[in-house]
Amino acid sequence: MGYRVAVFGAYGHTGRFVMAELRERGFDALPVGRDARQLAVFGLGYRVASVDDPASLDAALTGADAVINCAGPFASTAAGVIEAALRAGIPYVDVAAEIEANLDTFAHFTERAHAAGVAVVPAMAFFGGLGDLLATTAMGDWTSADEAHVAYGLSSWHPTAGTVAAGVVSRERRDGRRVRYTGGRLEYQPGGELPRTDWDFPAPLGRRTVLGEFTMADVVTIPRHLAIPEIRTYMTVDATTDLAAAAAPVAVDELGRSAQTFTVDVIVRRGDARRRVVATGRDIYAVSAPLAVEAVRRVLDGRTRTSGVASAGEMFDAPDFLRALSPAIRVEPVSD
Repeated sequence: MGYRVAVFGAYGHTGRFVMAELRERGFDALPVGRDARQLAVFGLGYRVASVDDPASLDAALTGADAVINCAGPFASTAAGVIEAALRAGIPYVDVAAEIEANLDTFAHFTERAHAAGVAVVPAMAFFGGLGDLLATTAMGDWTSADEAHVAYGLSSWHPTAGTVAAGVVSRERRDGRRVRYTGGRLEYQPGGELPRTDWDFPAPLGRRTVLGEFTMADVVTIPRHLAIPEIRTYMTVDATTDLAAAAAPVAVDELGRSAQTFTVDVIVRRGDARRRVVATGRDIYAVSAPLAVEAVRRVLDGRTRTSGVASAGEMFDAPDFLRALSPAIRVEPVSD
């Protein structure tokens, strides 16, 4: 293949999955980060760089064909790495799940990336990217819908240190408020208990209690290109209980994956008609790797639908992209 892809934050939890995925697919993976000792563990040539030192980022990206940013919190890292990618004239992809960080990317870089002809794809991960691809696929030939619902059925959720740190940053930026997407825009409301309801996931998961208004990055990625004024995301209560406990993921196989399984159930409604697509798989951090790497591969191969900053469903042929993720993620339409 011959492409060299820099991975900023290569030695983080998700970064290690991305490095392995790149090497498995025949890319020349270039680990980049602040800690030389941890970078050396890959047994590859590496480059030390920090977002606080733009010159080091420029040096790190010299000779790279693309960069994947895996270093959170992305509120602190995304802008610096995107700036370096624009200076280098190479595509940028990240795995940010932070709502505000993704909003910043669209707000600050859309015009510049388009003018430079550089693809920038934020939230190209389990949260944000996958939901957008599923919603886009469910829409099919519809040009608009009344509602989109994205329900996450996680068997457990043991967060990485990056997830915990990103959550702290997001809460600080929101000043403790909740966020939701309604009436075609984001709304911030006073904090408090999230509403609970039951969600009928497809078998074998079945009915589960979920938290409503458990808002994830899908409320940024989906409405970027789909005319849907109401977008709701839900999370199984059991998973949120684990998240609050903040115990780190534990690897149970030779790939480093945890035992966590997931079901993502997406429903779009227009009038009385509903369309539904479901994805299943294992380990939300591990599957972010094929999502991000497939995005880079398609950008470098020229299989894109637009330029500049774009979400997954806007940038790529969503059904074809999802098919390429098999067997890591299994996707099927469901008849209601």
